[in-house]
Amino acid sequence: MKEFDFSNADIHSDEIDHHSSKDPHQQASALSDIILGGQDGLVNVLGIILGLAAATGDTYVIMVGGLAATFAESVSMAAVAYTSTLADADYYESEREREYRHIQEVPNLEKEEIRAIYRAKGFAGDLLERIVNTITSSPDVWVAVMMSEELQLQPVNRRTALRSAIIVGIAAIIGSLIPLIPFVFAPVSLSIILSIGLSTLVLFIVGAIKAHMTVGHPGKSGLEMAVIGTLSALIGYAVGVVLRVPATP
Repeated sequence: MKEFDFSNADIHSDEIDHHSSKDPHQQASALSDIILGGQDGLVNVLGIILGLAAATGDTYVIMVGGLAATFAESVSMAAVAYTSTLADADYYESEREREYRHIQEVPNLEKEEIRAIYRAKGFAGDLLERIVNTITSSPDVWVAVMMSEELQLQPVNRRTALRSAIIVGIAAIIGSLIPLIPFVFAPVSLSIILSIGLSTLVLFIVGAIKAHMTVGHPGKSGLEMAVIGTLSALIGYAVGVVLRVPATP
């Protein structure tokens, strides 16, 4: 997130403090990585162990299957986060190069696109023309505006790929272990209920925190995440019931 130097601006210190400390912008990428890894890990592993519990009723099988899924899931999700970030960066760069070609090959068309963009924002007359001429006087500024305003794309820092992978991977491990906790201490029949309840509660809390840090009603967001996640996991339980291992005579 870009930082601005307000030292030479005529702005009261209370406003700067409010903007920077009391109500700062959130780091959306880290929040989304945590939610992606944690929610995906929790729901997937919950579905797997519920299926195993319904099919076998064997605590050892449930724990082995759950732990195997936990670490496989974390590595897989981390790899996806890493490669998808690089893919986004590659896509941005390819479109950026295309825009540079366009302003060289069809400058009048590209200039008219800038004019249309700012006309839609309410600018007109001489002011509109000054804006267009100022933007198109610099190829770098011109391309940056086209990337942001026309294509709705923002630069992707390749150096964040590894950080994103680590955050997603760790979040996936933590999320995946949550539904396994009851099976360590309680019988399978009770653990199924406790695991569903604990996972639903955690999903609700995560959804509420997400809404608090972004937009939306915490209760509604928490309920949506809890319901969607729990229903998704219960599909695994249904599969386990259908494919239940016959009891040994």
